[in-house]
Amino acid sequence: MKHFKSLLDLHRENGFPTPEHPLFSVVSCKLADACPIGDREFTSDFYMIALKKFKAGVILYGRTKYDNNSGSMYFVQPRQVIEMKNLEMEEDGFMIFCHEDFLNGLALHSEIKKYGFFDYEINEALHLSPKEEAIIWELYNKIENEYRDNPDEYSRDIILAHFDSILKYSQRFYKRQFINRTTLSGSIVSRFNHSLESYFAKGLDEKGLPTVKGMAEELNLSSRYLSDVLKQETGKTAIELIHIFLISEAKNLIRSSENNIADTAYALGFDNLPYFSRLFKRETGMSPNQFKKQLLN
Repeated sequence: MKHFKSLLDLHRENGFPTPEHPLFSVVSCKLADACPIGDREFTSDFYMIALKKFKAGVILYGRTKYDNNSGSMYFVQPRQVIEMKNLEMEEDGFMIFCHEDFLNGLALHSEIKKYGFFDYEINEALHLSPKEEAIIWELYNKIENEYRDNPDEYSRDIILAHFDSILKYSQRFYKRQFINRTTLSGSIVSRFNHSLESYFAKGLDEKGLPTVKGMAEELNLSSRYLSDVLKQETGKTAIELIHIFLISEAKNLIRSSENNIADTAYALGFDNLPYFSRLFKRETGMSPNQFKKQLLN
């Protein structure tokens, strides 16, 4: 698998113009040349933000195929595997590449890691409304103008200010997408709850505790996207909902079984009794033993 450490290598490999800066570049994708990154599987040391509308082809990002029926923005973080095959664009687009070292010494170096959409799969990309797309294009054009102008001591700060604005607007637009796609979001919540119920119904003593990663894989979603959808719809993240299910089941077992607290914890898949006790107290405000004594009284 090809790994790109430098922007120069990435640009040369794909026939892009020589980058104006060794750690930051933009590529405007006009319909005439389609801005291809040839059929390949690759990783890089760069953050990549792209806006593209495809009429044909497949992007593979992790496990998932990109839905090429819609124009979307997508976000790739350093060392993420991405594969592109037979891509054809139907409208103009762009790509922004930012080496992680370009952010050194800035708050953005840490803040960019907090944006969950860099962990989303491609089919969970950001679908823009026309108004939102116009905002993103305006910010991109400001970046491109600064990038192609003669650099000075202000260039990096100005470029990254607009880059940061793209990230912030994208966060806002994702929130809108969750709200507008309530049918899909509601379906995800229902499927998650059903999967959890099925997992618990089959018993946890041998399978162990359910994990966010395992639940997300069962739903064919990335862990981060699943948690963000659940948070938007229920006010709880995936791990918080798993904990609620666990403690609900624990309370039921304590009520209906003669088992001691340790046996109850092990039956639920906990191999660490103190962890079970801490989680139970955090969710209920009392320890398992206190809960059991309260029932007896």
